[in-house]
Amino acid sequence: MSEEIKKNSYSADSIQALEGMEHVRMRPSMYIGDVGVRGLHHLVYEVVDNSIDEALAGHCDAIQVIINQDNSISVQDNGRGIPVDMHKKEGVSALEVVMTKIGAGGKFDKDSYKVSGGLHGVGVSCVNALSDHLRAEVHVNGKIWEQEYERGKPLFPARPIGETTKRGTKVTFRPDATIFTHTLEYSYDTLASRLRELAFLNKGITITLTDLREVDEEGKAKMETFHSTEGLKEYVRFLDGNRTPIIGDVIYMESEKGEIPVEVALIYNDSYSENIYSYVNNINTHEGGTHLQGFRMGLTRTLKKYADASGLLEKLKFEISGDDFREGLTAIISVKVMEPQFEGQTKAKLGNREVVSPVSQGVADMLEAYLEENPQDAKIIVQKVILAAQARHAAKKAREMVQRKTVMSGGGLPGKLSDCSEQDPEKCEIFFVEGDSAGGTAKQGRDRNFQAIMPLRGKILNVEKAMGHKVFENEEIRNIYTALGVTIGTEEDSKALNLSKLRYHKVVIMCDADVDGSHIATLILTFLFRYMRELIEKGCVYIATPPLYMVKKGTKKQYAWNDEERIALMEQMGQGSSVQRYKGLGEMNAEQLWETTMNPEFRTLRQITLDNLVEADRVFSMLMGDEVPPRREFIEKNAVYAKIDA
Repeated sequence: MSEEIKKNSYSADSIQALEGMEHVRMRPSMYIGDVGVRGLHHLVYEVVDNSIDEALAGHCDAIQVIINQDNSISVQDNGRGIPVDMHKKEGVSALEVVMTKIGAGGKFDKDSYKVSGGLHGVGVSCVNALSDHLRAEVHVNGKIWEQEYERGKPLFPARPIGETTKRGTKVTFRPDATIFTHTLEYSYDTLASRLRELAFLNKGITITLTDLREVDEEGKAKMETFHSTEGLKEYVRFLDGNRTPIIGDVIYMESEKGEIPVEVALIYNDSYSENIYSYVNNINTHEGGTHLQGFRMGLTRTLKKYADASGLLEKLKFEISGDDFREGLTAIISVKVMEPQFEGQTKAKLGNREVVSPVSQGVADMLEAYLEENPQDAKIIVQKVILAAQARHAAKKAREMVQRKTVMSGGGLPGKLSDCSEQDPEKCEIFFVEGDSAGGTAKQGRDRNFQAIMPLRGKILNVEKAMGHKVFENEEIRNIYTALGVTIGTEEDSKALNLSKLRYHKVVIMCDADVDGSHIATLILTFLFRYMRELIEKGCVYIATPPLYMVKKGTKKQYAWNDEERIALMEQMGQGSSVQRYKGLGEMNAEQLWETTMNPEFRTLRQITLDNLVEADRVFSMLMGDEVPPRREFIEKNAVYAKIDA
């Protein structure tokens, strides 16, 4: 057969039968979501999940996570240790099977693990496949065993290397730079946030995080220990630390019905937002599911029954809805399910129908007992519900006003919006710009074909401290809804956002690179997070990054986005170079704004993502809420990243 015919032939020989590990390396995103920052950190979570599963089975109570100086990661626990004896079917050690076979592991043996998180048994082998080097060290039966791997392939069989009185497993891995091309650098804060979450969800376990890349003058590495004795009760207090509670303490329940352990903690605060987070086997199901459905049923039914019996609803002229019972509520639902069925690959939504009843009944029993034992708190909750119902009624009218003014209702666009000519939303982008002056410059500098400009007058309403109807009555916020072309509210869900008529698939916040600009950007982000979260989740929201300096010598000019770049450019240009500091967008002319901040070929846009919804909620409530001390502490801790003018 000629070479040409061979090239064009399609036969059995053309079909590639990839081994599991090879498939992981070829299609890593199928297993860990992506090969960016999120996927890189996901590797750590998969190894930690194995240790957590040991803890859930009652065999481990201490886990150490270490970021090594070379950005490799070590995870060590005091569990039983991965078995190292020979696997009869595979002819190699059980350790090698676990580390190199997709789908291998004790998680499929109900006698070994009743419940587990992770990727259903593919976790640690995926980590091995996506690491250029991994070393497993197992302390079991008085001996230390080790095995090393390169890109998932064992370098030698598991071998004993010493004696020990300890037990447990230590896995050290270094992500493969040919897979993770974007970055290999781990974020301490990102890992700390997840490990703190795991400590709250699994009370009694001690998790330590150590960063050997950051050592103080005394030679001590940066380190934090996460441990919770009260579990979800402490978690709710932690999340609500920046809000003012309106009842005495966290309402808490722990039960097991139908072999499904259920744990719920909740508290009411004086805010106007609902913050409910659900977990299945330690996985945050941010799209909810049957456990959330059960929680809402139990909460609404019990509170409605109590409110009706109290007589406090008699003067209310309209029906109370489920939303009203959840305003100002912070709650966490955690269930452990032996065989969870998730909807979609991302495990964002639980589908097990048998979970609804145990959660609903458990919540109902808990609330009935609490309301009976705490009549004063019960009255405060019902009064909060009534206020929420009145505010929802007012918000509905305000929302209808927004709807009437949207394009779909024939109302026309806001007067300040300079729209683009392109009609395809996927190609269109809108810039929300701080003030008329910068807005005018942006209008002159933009590409009118696909870029729209919407100047915002000063600082928009802080929605963190405003009731719903006040939000929808605010002119600037109404203009944002109208410009974007989105609608809000249905009979089933008054906060639902309809993006079907979204007019721009890139929403760019463009503010001055100073303190006021940062505050305005945070106000806009807070509004989007609370009222248009779907936009962020779909990856439509960005922040523009205008330069801080222009370095010039003769006719040559270059821009710098930080002090390091400015110093480097000045050294490069040599004596006679001058620096212009941009304190605002208005200090740039239209051409400069285009070439540095708006031109898709050269600009840098920072996409806003929600890697950790719970942490995002906590930070927004802290930055935009009433409590000053935690905000000051946060700013002081992160001041190294901020450039604040004197």
